[in-house]
Amino acid sequence: MKKILLVEDDPSLRENIEELLDLSGFQVYSTPDGRMAIEIAKKESPDIVLCDIMMPQVDGYEVLEQFSSCEKTKHIPFIFVSAKTERHEVRKGMELGADDYLTKPFEEEELLNAIHSRLEKSKQLESVFLKRGEHIKEHDIRSLHELKNFFDDHGQLFSFKKDETVYAMGEHSNMVYLILKGVVKCCGLDEEGKELITSIYSEDDFLGFTSLTENYPYREYAIAMENLELAGISKTQVKAILEENQNVSLELINIMAEDLVQIKKQLLQMAYSSVRKKTAQTLLLYSQAMNKGKDTPLKIARSDLAGVAGIATESLIRTLSDFKDEGLIVIENRDIRVLDKEALKHVH
Repeated sequence: MKKILLVEDDPSLRENIEELLDLSGFQVYSTPDGRMAIEIAKKESPDIVLCDIMMPQVDGYEVLEQFSSCEKTKHIPFIFVSAKTERHEVRKGMELGADDYLTKPFEEEELLNAIHSRLEKSKQLESVFLKRGEHIKEHDIRSLHELKNFFDDHGQLFSFKKDETVYAMGEHSNMVYLILKGVVKCCGLDEEGKELITSIYSEDDFLGFTSLTENYPYREYAIAMENLELAGISKTQVKAILEENQNVSLELINIMAEDLVQIKKQLLQMAYSSVRKKTAQTLLLYSQAMNKGKDTPLKIARSDLAGVAGIATESLIRTLSDFKDEGLIVIENRDIRVLDKEALKHVH
């Protein structure tokens, strides 16, 4: 079911259009507020946007500019629906990047035709890009390293600030990401609503892998732990690449198998290890993920460390203090510098 975001401040017209689109088989998200449109689009990833121009506070032109300046929304087809009929108003909307312009009042068939036309054109563009990607992969992508280069060269770029949500639990997974810069934590919630960090991903890691054959929703959520840059490729394209390149598929399977081994080790550690060992292993995990072998302090919240270790924050802080006294780490304000990795590996 295709998703449509409707931005219209006239409640009567908004309800009428919503009903028409609903009866036509679309899933509709609507708002009377242009300021909310971009946030809804980031969360729901609509297939197309219908937007009025004359709205209080934020008009349709400003809404389009916000969409065009955001990596996550700039590709979404955008149709103005407005009572403004002057030629210069139409030209202004198209020059800003609108895909179509409907003037009020309009016939139901006219609206539906415009929507289907834009969706079909979007599908054709995606198909062209997919074919281009298939040509590249058939001749050039022979290893996981080359797959990452493909993401870097041809992926859609996304930027997130520290603590921003990359994707939420329950959202449908449409893309696979390569982390170009930064660190991401993936989290779930226990029965009491406590956050549990399930994995840490950093630069040069893939993020967001779910089924490539089904559009399953995410079963966890991902948060940027520092300023983050991603390159995203649609799951359809990734699936096509892997189907044509057995070596790349095998390399990726090996990486995912190693990830599963690490997750199992983390679960066993959380279940059976002492608080000291949990803390030591978590410090090593973060050091490997965030520093990539560099001798730099870990800029990490104590709550995040405790979330991975599966212990109370107070217990972790006491153990960090013990490690500091033993000369295993140095605590610099809120940052932690690991001094003796070998000793941490043998903590019981």
